[in-house]
Amino acid sequence: MTPAVEMALAEKFLRLHESGELSDPKDIIRALSLRWFRLNALYKIKDKNGKVVRFKPNEAQRELYRSGHLRDIILKARQLGFTTFVMIFCLDSCLFTDNYSAGCIAHNEKAAKSIFRSKVKFAYTHIGNAWLQIFKNIGLKFPKPVNDRDNGYVFDNGSSIHVSTGYRGDTLQHLHVSEFGKICRMYPDRAQEIVTGAFEAVGIDGRLTIESTAEGREGYFYSYCDNAQKLLLAGKKPTVLDFQFHFFPWWRDPSYSLEGDDVVIPQHLADYFEELKVNHGIALTQLQKNWYAKKAETLMDDMKREYPSRPEEAFEQSAEGAYFIKQMMFLRKNKRITKKVHYNPQYPVITAWDLGMNDAMSIWFVQIIGREIHVIDYLEDSGEGIQYYAAELNKKGYSYSYHFGPHDLSVRELGADGKTRQEDFAKYGIKFEIVPRVSNQMEGVNAVRQFLPQCWFDEEKASRGIDCLDNYRKEWDVRLGTYKNMPRHDWASHGAKAFETLARSELFELSSAAGAPIPQKRASSGRGWGGHT
Repeated sequence: MTPAVEMALAEKFLRLHESGELSDPKDIIRALSLRWFRLNALYKIKDKNGKVVRFKPNEAQRELYRSGHLRDIILKARQLGFTTFVMIFCLDSCLFTDNYSAGCIAHNEKAAKSIFRSKVKFAYTHIGNAWLQIFKNIGLKFPKPVNDRDNGYVFDNGSSIHVSTGYRGDTLQHLHVSEFGKICRMYPDRAQEIVTGAFEAVGIDGRLTIESTAEGREGYFYSYCDNAQKLLLAGKKPTVLDFQFHFFPWWRDPSYSLEGDDVVIPQHLADYFEELKVNHGIALTQLQKNWYAKKAETLMDDMKREYPSRPEEAFEQSAEGAYFIKQMMFLRKNKRITKKVHYNPQYPVITAWDLGMNDAMSIWFVQIIGREIHVIDYLEDSGEGIQYYAAELNKKGYSYSYHFGPHDLSVRELGADGKTRQEDFAKYGIKFEIVPRVSNQMEGVNAVRQFLPQCWFDEEKASRGIDCLDNYRKEWDVRLGTYKNMPRHDWASHGAKAFETLARSELFELSSAAGAPIPQKRASSGRGWGGHT
């Protein structure tokens, strides 16, 4: 029986139940055999106002039930109740299936305790006495806990459900991970442990549900969403080991609306609403626009992350603690990250480099067009020698003027010749202008913040570098639960540091001294560079 067929049959029994006409033992047994009936009839929750009410899945929860897969990944707006829904789903499985193991992973211990107490335990302890009597009358032995410690239940039918911050153990029939995007951002090591440990505890026929709001364009959650969305857009059916992508925007929830004739819609939001309608077919009501405008007054730059209208914009805003979030927001709002930026052969190309740990290399390619900085390309690699990068720059076919590099290029290497890397690069025609070392980390960060508003980016060729700028952020202090006043060193830092080299260079001074743009010779294919001036 498909979920849609089951739901339709269950709805008939629910109508009988609500009208007091579900009394025939055979009908009761048939109704209780349907999970959708049980979810809607047996369990209670506290609503947003703190009132105890019978659980009735909302439209987003209904859609997940109707179209769910063995592995579901959910990108969503705030307060749609997916953890509540999945936890009641798991509890129901434990109560009506012997030897069923379910688990939930939360982003911290406080959240784990809250999920167990307010969703699992509350739902179990508020099953009505009338239902318990019905179970007894029809000969159904209702499971009771033999252990209710450590944020979990172990029932006398062999089933169990636990909520924690991680899991390694026996096979799970259902695992739910709440706010996985937040876990990936704040606790990357724990995210890896969840993937390699907890995910592997779910059998091939088990269920794995991941839900979160977006937390930046990096990490497992972003990658899983991206891959699952590509599968969906390609029209391919996911296998039992593929994630199925679900996106639940704010505007699909009818509660996100606001009455009022005096709500002022700022012009930038009016333009945004029009863009949603014209380009994406999302036509909002006036009440929805009112709600969004008032909510945005509070959340400001976090609005699209917390209440996205489209999957793409959910990941536009980088995670909390990002150094350049306001500047990247400015670029996007003003359409500075675009497909309209291209290489102009009438102007030379300037490069800016960062030489990271383990031979990691990041290179930005820019052109100065008037007082605008056009960022036309980005290159990143590791484990390669100087000759490789010289060849890569030649392949691009650009005409180059200046190459800006970090201070450590001028450090002499230990070895037989004792040459600097600056001298080694010069052998291949790459003659660096050295940018002095910063006196402190914030000097470099502030230079980039001031520099970015002058830039226009090629959104395709510079996409990896843009991701670096989006995700370059402060180090998270797990012990203190706050951000340290220092950058986190990860995959994003190399691209960000290369851009810092650009921002702190004498870019405009040298380019102005060179005079009007003159068509440059293309790089030669040999060891040297005819295109360097």
